[in-house]
Amino acid sequence: MNLENMARKGFLHRNPAGFARVIEIIFGIIWGIDGTFKFLPGVVQAFPGLILQASAGQPSWLSGWFTFWAHATLGNPAVFVYSVGLFELALAFCLIFGFMRRIGYAGGFVLSLLIWSVPEGFGGPYGPGSTDIGTGIIYAVVFLLLMAIALTNKENRTSLDYIIGKRFKGWRKVFAF
Repeated sequence: MNLENMARKGFLHRNPAGFARVIEIIFGIIWGIDGTFKFLPGVVQAFPGLILQASAGQPSWLSGWFTFWAHATLGNPAVFVYSVGLFELALAFCLIFGFMRRIGYAGGFVLSLLIWSVPEGFGGPYGPGSTDIGTGIIYAVVFLLLMAIALTNKENRTSLDYIIGKRFKGWRKVFAF
């Protein structure tokens, strides 16, 4: 490729790995903020109510799903709230520093689907006036896209996985892409 063609191409074409890292870091900051919010006063007390609110107006065939989660969280909501908060903070660390990305992306995908399906109530109830499918499903898609980007760009030199993988070859097989 000659210099003239390189000059015409934008930042994304010249530096896709750098752009992906910027997206990862921004997404990590968002998860870090969200995880921090779980430790604010009043969240634990409000959590079972969020589950009950999500079940309102849902189809009857989903009632068992919401009943299960309402009963599970009612007994000790602090365990659920703080566990999710810690997981979100760990996910933020993973995204910001590029650490254990394979596990982090998969875990983030699963957590996003759980958030979408329980407190967000699958984004529903759907009917006249429904305009939103919820954010959890969009987060899950972002994790899938991050996985796809990582699979096509194995040499992300700005991640901890790359640095650790250079020293310990087994690291890359288990934790990195």
